[in-house]
Amino acid sequence: MLKSKWISTGPKCEELESLFISKFGAKYAVALSNCTDALHLACRVLDIGEGDEVICPSLSFAATVNCIRYVGATPVFCDICGTDDMNISPAEIEKAITPKTKAIMLVHFAGYPCDMDAIMAIAKKHKLAVIEDVAQAAGGTYKGRYLGTIGDMGCFSFQYHKIITAGEGGMVVTNDERLYDRCMGYHDTAACWRPDRFAEQRYEGELFCGVNYRMSELTGAVMLAQFEKWDGLLANMRRNQQIILDGIKGTKGIKVRPRYDEAGDVAICLIFYLDAAEKVEPFVEALQAEGVAVAGVFNSGIPDWHIYAHWKHVIEKKTPTPEGCPWTCPYHKGEPVKYSQDMNPNTLGYLSRVVHLDIPAQMSAEDSAMIAKAINKVASVLA
Repeated sequence: MLKSKWISTGPKCEELESLFISKFGAKYAVALSNCTDALHLACRVLDIGEGDEVICPSLSFAATVNCIRYVGATPVFCDICGTDDMNISPAEIEKAITPKTKAIMLVHFAGYPCDMDAIMAIAKKHKLAVIEDVAQAAGGTYKGRYLGTIGDMGCFSFQYHKIITAGEGGMVVTNDERLYDRCMGYHDTAACWRPDRFAEQRYEGELFCGVNYRMSELTGAVMLAQFEKWDGLLANMRRNQQIILDGIKGTKGIKVRPRYDEAGDVAICLIFYLDAAEKVEPFVEALQAEGVAVAGVFNSGIPDWHIYAHWKHVIEKKTPTPEGCPWTCPYHKGEPVKYSQDMNPNTLGYLSRVVHLDIPAQMSAEDSAMIAKAINKVASVLA
């Protein structure tokens, strides 16, 4: 790569985009500097802006909701209700739709696919765009289709803590040629990529002020090397998860998080519930004493940037300028969206009973069997 003299976006990034298209079956892919850029880009090219509302989950990394704010739209949070899979609830989506709703931004949280059939049916019924945040589920599937290719746009992350990583990096995919063209323009200053950057616009909405979200050639080269490891990493994690699941099947006092598509789960973690929040801390401490690296999820005194209750900048409607947009935006007519730390009680209730176990690909089958044994041992006393 260094011999090619390309350091900015170049042939390595183009090769990575081609591999993405080939692997995931999407028609178009654009390599970006990170997933936050991908989410922002998706909002922008889908014409989401001032006066619009975007329905989003109450459980995700804060970047998801931040990107809705970036374009001047208003985030509307959905509670987990009627399901304990920890993903956005289709029933709650339907309740949250208003005349101002422009899109649904869903997250396949912790590698588990959302109920895509139900969500896409709602989107079609109400003519809403669907953005898939696949940051935690890259390589996962839903009924045989890759996550990120079912909605209008899919956003991927290659940040350090993700399944495959280049330290940073992102990708956006779509099957819509016009969205792809706008992505290419917006991520490259909205002019430089055009066949003739100084020509008149070829269609209404082609020319606008853009940004620089290009992936560097160095990141592209690292990702090409990582790409070859992807299937092997997923296979190892799925094997490890299945060993643990088989080992704790029927264990009294715990309930494993349900999945819409077991084959599509990327298996980056195992999540299960206890029947009472007060049992979580002693359960976790006992498992840790057995050498198992587990944790609870929600503690009101320990901020976690994945839980809406800790997003004070949104709940308190903080803005970088005194005008207070988008919440004071004149385009946002009707009842204002209201936020509070306890507005999604089901989400907080489920999270308070969760025990979370990471499943790294480097973990052996023997390690997985020992973890299952430890869970059973602790559950027999504390669950």
